[in-house]
Amino acid sequence: MAALGPLSRITRLGCNLCRNHRLVFNRNYQKRGTASCIDPSYGLTDEQKEFQKVAFDFAANEMAPHMAEWDQKEIFPVETMRKAAHLGFGGIYVQPEVGGSGLSRLDTSIIFEALSTGCVSTTAYISIHNMCAWMIDTFGNDEQRERFCPDLCSMEKFASYCLTEPGSGSDAASLLTSAQQKGDHYILNGSKAFISGGGDTDVYVVMCRTGGKGPKGISCLVVEKGTPGLSFGKKEKKVGWNSQPTRAVIFEDCAVPVTNRLGHEGQGFNIAMKGLNGGRINIASCSLGAAHASVLLAKDHLLVRKQFGETLANNQFLQFKLAEMATKLVASRLLVREAATALQENRPDAVSLCSMAKLFVTDECFNVCNQALQMHGGYGYLKDYAVQQFVRDIRVHQILEGTNEVMRMIISRNLLTES
Repeated sequence: MAALGPLSRITRLGCNLCRNHRLVFNRNYQKRGTASCIDPSYGLTDEQKEFQKVAFDFAANEMAPHMAEWDQKEIFPVETMRKAAHLGFGGIYVQPEVGGSGLSRLDTSIIFEALSTGCVSTTAYISIHNMCAWMIDTFGNDEQRERFCPDLCSMEKFASYCLTEPGSGSDAASLLTSAQQKGDHYILNGSKAFISGGGDTDVYVVMCRTGGKGPKGISCLVVEKGTPGLSFGKKEKKVGWNSQPTRAVIFEDCAVPVTNRLGHEGQGFNIAMKGLNGGRINIASCSLGAAHASVLLAKDHLLVRKQFGETLANNQFLQFKLAEMATKLVASRLLVREAATALQENRPDAVSLCSMAKLFVTDECFNVCNQALQMHGGYGYLKDYAVQQFVRDIRVHQILEGTNEVMRMIISRNLLTES
């Protein structure tokens, strides 16, 4: 697989997918039509359009038909995600020599936006998995990269990101999970909260305290499932994101080889934050997909629903609302893609732009989805209609990967400390 170029691999494996893009709508699957002014392919290269098409096809055929069932039955769709990995989506921005697709941050955003039109919750987990694989690829040594990355990129094994703790959410640098070195092992004690995939995944990228207080005392360890002393809490009951399990991850005298440490001691917080810069773009991209799908669902509903003797599409107030939704969607997409380009180029404004994208896009795309639900009236509140699931699934995007309040802190700090 790695011998193929990333584009040729994705397009070759995607050529057998049906070319009809579909979305859940009114208990049926209707053909996805993209209004020209919100076309997500505008401005893309021919190559980017190719793998965007593959991602849209996969979302339409492998995800959207099952989105509601995965949500209601809380199914973690392992085999579907492995099919996505077969297309190169298990390690999108991981280097090809260890099984990744070697694509850019912008390419990654394009793919996650497209996949999210089929299921936000599942795509969001895939984005977290990709972030973990990238962290190992970027900060691991050759032995670690060769040991972990191929199975992660193929999604034979799944990964979880472990930073948040019961007592340290936004104040991540105050984490208490400790790792004391004894011989050639670290002994971990503590717990992590709200871990996506927790208990069902195989590899845990864990931030833990090997030194004193503050960020410089934090290191990053890779903990494998089955390690003695590693256990999990109950499966959380959530408003959305139900196609991925969420549990506490618990360490009780958990012995992890020193050879599983990424980077050097004290580098863990830096690794965690660099991972989250990309994670913020990824989660914003998932919000884009939900908003894009919701605009199309709202448009279709306005065209068929009649009240007072005519379709809702003839109501000027709703026309204006739809125009505002489309404008917010396109503005959000432009900001995400600019932030992705800045991060890829390692520009000085990258961290602030990633924070701006996460703040603006997750807020505005939630508003777009919520307005789409409102346009559906009472039907929008029924679980037979996809729009309510988009609303539920992206609400958490304003909280995770750094709350939007923390994004405001990062942006304002940058402005106020400029020389």
